[in-house]
This record gives sequence, structure tokens and C-alpha cells, in this order.
Amino acid sequence: MISLNVNGQIHQFDADPEMPILWVVRDILNLTGTKYGCGVAQCGACVVHLDGEAVRSCVTKIKRAEGKKITTIEGLSQNNDHPAQKAWQEIDVPQCGYCHSGQIMSAAVLLRENPNPTDEDIDNAMSGNICRCGTYPRIRKAIHLAAEIQRNSVKS
Repeated sequence: MISLNVNGQIHQFDADPEMPILWVVRDILNLTGTKYGCGVAQCGACVVHLDGEAVRSCVTKIKRAEGKKITTIEGLSQNNDHPAQKAWQEIDVPQCGYCHSGQIMSAAVLLRENPNPTDEDIDNAMSGNICRCGTYPRIRKAIHLAAEIQRNSVKS
């Protein structure tokens, strides 16, 4: 039996410890916000947090996640009110939207580690997340806005 903490809830199930986290969250837990993009950790559509670290869930095995906390896009905030989620909505970032759960999860880690990122910081942190629609300028703008939202919420 495997026991995983996903979005603050403990789930137990019988699965191969070599199974990628992506298939557990999508196929077993029916949390479909995390997307399958490439299956080889190149595109970033499948990013989740593992104890706060952004990881590619398509290649991260569930045995690595035992005893740790997995956070998916569904668990990032209670009401889609994480600063990155708010900014994504305000800027209307997505075109097709497929990659954006992974983009937001990567941005959330960046903002936690660097609450005032420069364009270069954003480009470096987000370089592993591919958007086939090319919404990179809106992604960068949204991350700057999310940083501002985050800073303003800390002041309040």
C-alpha cells in the first residue's frame, strides 16, 4: 500500500512505487488540473510541488513522494486566490490554457523564493515551462503583477 499526502489529504492505494505522481493525481485521484504534456520532463505542464519544490510529476515516482506533501494546482489555494492565480486571471494569460497549471505552479515557487523578481529572474525560473501558444510576455507580466499582489497582501 502506498500512502500519499496530496493537497493536505492522506490517500492510500495499491500502486507500483515506480508509477509517476502524474498518473496518481490524474487517474487515481481524478485531479485533472495537472496536465500530461511530454512525459519526459521537458515541457513543465505537469509541475506539482513536492514539499514546496517544483517537480515534474510525469517523471517523479510516487516512492519519492512517500512521507512528503504533494500540492497540485487544485491545492495551491482554497478559492483560486493565490497571487499567481489572481494575476493570471487579471492579465488573461492563457490562450489555449493547457500549460498554465504548470506555469502557475512554477511561478508560485519563484515568488516564494524571490518576492520581487526581475524579468531575467522570471525568464530563468520559467525557462523550463513551454507555452506552445507563446504567451510568454503575458506570463512575465502576470508574474510581476502576482509579486505586487503578494507584497500588498503582506502589507495589509
